[in-house]
Amino acid sequence: MKILRTPDECFDNLEDYPFEPNYIDIEHNDQTLRMHFLDENSESEEIVLLMHGEPTWSYLYRKIIPILVSNGKRVIAPDLIGFGKSDKLASREDYSYANHIMWVETLIKKLDLKNIIFFAQDWGGLIGLRLLAKYPDLYNGLVVSNSGLPIGSGATDGFMQWLDFSQNVEDFDCGKIVNQGSLKQLNESEIAAYNAPFPDDSYKAGPRVFPTLVPITKEHPQVQENIEAWEVLRRFDKPTITLFGEHDMAFIGGEKFFIEKIPGAKDMHHQIIDAGHFSQENQPELIAKTILSI
Repeated sequence: MKILRTPDECFDNLEDYPFEPNYIDIEHNDQTLRMHFLDENSESEEIVLLMHGEPTWSYLYRKIIPILVSNGKRVIAPDLIGFGKSDKLASREDYSYANHIMWVETLIKKLDLKNIIFFAQDWGGLIGLRLLAKYPDLYNGLVVSNSGLPIGSGATDGFMQWLDFSQNVEDFDCGKIVNQGSLKQLNESEIAAYNAPFPDDSYKAGPRVFPTLVPITKEHPQVQENIEAWEVLRRFDKPTITLFGEHDMAFIGGEKFFIEKIPGAKDMHHQIIDAGHFSQENQPELIAKTILSI
């Protein structure tokens, strides 16, 4: 397993990202992976776990974190392995849905996180919801935006278009992808920040392979495990709120699965919001306000 580490200088002078880096080591196949995470206001016992997806990193939460911290929350925002300041694996075959879950589980255990309000977007939900289902007592609430927990029953046309694009586009430009998935135009510095983790294509195996790992068919790995996770989520009675973007075609209609199946979602203030796929770029204040309402 070949491990790549983005040089620190790639992250110099990032716009609106003044946060100090933190790292844990994860043992995997007799090798050590370094996972980066933000840990702001660490003295607080009220924890908000912010998890990103494809092809972003904790930079996605730069406008949300200060609001949560100013309201007394401890904020944990990891970079998934293959993204951000975390280590990258050079081979697509070294990434799997199960590995991503295991890596984030290691973070939660090493930091001894509890009293968690979890915000899930994109792959942050696919990974994090599995861990919520495994350790429901660690969580006090859930906010979901443009995410899901698929069980092999197909996908939207929007997702299938993304899957085709991701596997066939020659230049997988992460900054451009985030810009296109946001309703507002990102500036050049912001686009550069989303490209910063990937000095060249050899670092992009993680983003490239991610769409193929979504369990949209019965043949995909982790379908049965997701079905079992939904059985736990059907009993999750902590406050659960959905904020799905009106303009996100990949997850259109996905909010109904949470609203209809999770007891904690009953009578909560769910919203279809004016946002694209990357709701954190479009509605950071609303997302922070919703998290704080739990």
